[in-house]
Amino acid sequence: MTRLPAWSRLTVRQRLTATIALLTSLALLAVGGTLYALESRRIDRSIENGLSQEIGEFRALQTENDPATRKPFTSAERLLEVFLERNLPDDNEELFAFPASGRPTYQGEYDARLQRSTVFPALVKRLSEGGGTETLSVDGHAYRVAVQPITVGSTTSSFVVTHDVSASRSDLRELMVTYALLGALSVIVIAGIASWSAGRLLSPVRRLRETAQGITDGDLGGRLEVTGHDDLSDLQRTFNDMLDRLEAAFVTQRQLLDDAGHELRTPLTVLRGHLEVLDLNDPADVAATRTLLLDEIDRMSRLVNDLLMLAKARRPDFVDPHPVDVESLTHGAVDRARALADRTWLLDGVARTTVPVDGQRITQALLQLSSNAARHTGVGDEIGIGSRTHDGRLELWVRDTGSGVDPEIAPAIFQRFSQGEDAHEGFGLGLSIVSAIAEAHGGDVVLDPSTDGTGPGATFRIRLPLEGQHR
Repeated sequence: MTRLPAWSRLTVRQRLTATIALLTSLALLAVGGTLYALESRRIDRSIENGLSQEIGEFRALQTENDPATRKPFTSAERLLEVFLERNLPDDNEELFAFPASGRPTYQGEYDARLQRSTVFPALVKRLSEGGGTETLSVDGHAYRVAVQPITVGSTTSSFVVTHDVSASRSDLRELMVTYALLGALSVIVIAGIASWSAGRLLSPVRRLRETAQGITDGDLGGRLEVTGHDDLSDLQRTFNDMLDRLEAAFVTQRQLLDDAGHELRTPLTVLRGHLEVLDLNDPADVAATRTLLLDEIDRMSRLVNDLLMLAKARRPDFVDPHPVDVESLTHGAVDRARALADRTWLLDGVARTTVPVDGQRITQALLQLSSNAARHTGVGDEIGIGSRTHDGRLELWVRDTGSGVDPEIAPAIFQRFSQGEDAHEGFGLGLSIVSAIAEAHGGDVVLDPSTDGTGPGATFRIRLPLEGQHR
């Protein structure tokens, strides 16, 4: 089995925390490096400016008179003596007077490392010929040395300015150490806050996972509690909607299987019973049994088709809405219904409007209501079909002057396999199909209260939104 990289084995929370900590560390490192480079350049410029300033002041003194004699300086030693008396060096700086003969003198704090060095006098001697500035390293300690030669007659003395570069940079190093410690502490704090924040942000995903793990074939009731309005909240809502669709699909599937198993059992029992008692030697019995079995098979086919229709009603593509002229649809339904039975078919009225609906499904629903009306009426009874717009909705109805609907079954009239006592054929699925078509269009179907057993006949009314609010 292929072993996943270590990064791939981390949780999303750990990855987010590690990424934020890494980015923070890189940012602090970049800032610290930039500050160190800028401060180092500032220190270097400050050192060079200090050396140039001392050399400039010494050169300016050369043009002045000796304060003791009020005359120009007659010796380099006297010039160096006066300058050292007048000037105090800056921090980490020393002023030296190297006479042509004798020991050098200095002004500033004693630096044993520099003054005991043998390379320092050698450097001064070499630069005393033309002057200049160089960097000197003594025991790993860096110094910046500037030499100004002074020639009087045949002897040459030197004015020397030194600056302890390492000492000047020590403050910067201490500052960077402090910065590094504070940066490390900041990364730890930021990583902790990032981990806590990531845990809170990802809690909806964790709940989503736990809900998904708790879903079983028989239980799709788990739902997420959505309280926010961000992308993860939208994901939770989408997940809940998906569960709703899955649960509806499973319920439809289960109901289809239950209904099919329940309703097909009787015709199958009839088929088996007649086949078991069939007398193959009696042609009349064979012919009668054949006719009966074919009739039962036709009933089974109608039942299967009706159940499949109800199962498809839950699918989003059950209806295909497009603008339909309601007047033409109503006339078409009346024309088709006339072939159902010998009744007095009437057009009660038409709505002259265009509505986005599935014309074929609506026609199917009207014909189903018309078929029911035909079964519950006799020759000469009226059946009226009409349409209108009312209270912001489109209404299509089928009314009849038959026996009406028994008040005892009126509340359950649209449930599957609901039939009146006088039903001689069918399975009680017709009104369920009509209700499913109306609901797929975002509407409903109702039995008018005035015709629910308190008066002659019945009126079934399909109510649809004019704006086409489909499921």
